[in-house]
Amino acid sequence: MKVGIAGCAGRMGQMLLKMLSQAPGVLVVGGTERKGSPALGMDLGALAGTDPFGITVNDDPAGLFEAADVVIDFTNPSATALHAGFAARGGTAHVIGTTGLDSDQQAAVARAAQKAPIVMAANMSLGVNLLEQVIEQMARILDSDWDIEIVEMHHRHKVDAPSGTALILGEAAARGRGTTLRRVAKRGRDGHTGPRAKGEIGFAALRGGDVVGDHTVIFAVDGERVEVTHKASSREIFARGAVKAVLWAAGKTPGLYTMKDVLGFSVGGAASNGQ
Repeated sequence: MKVGIAGCAGRMGQMLLKMLSQAPGVLVVGGTERKGSPALGMDLGALAGTDPFGITVNDDPAGLFEAADVVIDFTNPSATALHAGFAARGGTAHVIGTTGLDSDQQAAVARAAQKAPIVMAANMSLGVNLLEQVIEQMARILDSDWDIEIVEMHHRHKVDAPSGTALILGEAAARGRGTTLRRVAKRGRDGHTGPRAKGEIGFAALRGGDVVGDHTVIFAVDGERVEVTHKASSREIFARGAVKAVLWAAGKTPGLYTMKDVLGFSVGGAASNGQ
């Protein structure tokens, strides 16, 4: 299987290079970075901390999608939306770990998924995807007297808030309540906000240090509180999940898939990929 990595010089990109270079049946055929990146021209092996690959980093994502069977993408929202178009052009499988896409960028990915298999996940760890299922069930069981708050913390360099994972958990809670997150989200409070509105799903985003990713969903009612927490201590959990997604996506029919499809506990079966 020929695999390319978009964003290969980032922290996740370097970890993926190393893991994929050791995966049976996988051939890394290229890696890209943004124009002007200091990594351009470097051998991929130097980024992976392994022997030389004989392949250098370039800034040609279109060529990467032409050369690969699957491209894994940890870049930025505008780049990912552009990359999805390249995936659609050649039917190349596209695994997306980028977060922070706006509605237009999400729509571009959805259009591309009509012509290529695309796996899109804000978080690729098994634990977080299991947590998403649990939160949806809890929100369905606990009535609207229970307030829902989501607290997340990440390293100081993270640029989007709330995190993509926090929003995914919020969407799961909203589904459990039979509504949409857009209608009930409260993304931060400041000043004289008045009392909490019934049915809100609140978010708080903390940033500091080198925290990989902590997420807590709080269900609170008069007299008791239930908190469910996932803490990531290493980015390897995301890289392992991403490698699973790469191996799973190759040869799939066009559609927009999630990690629940990859991990085999999708609710609703084919409905999750739009088919």
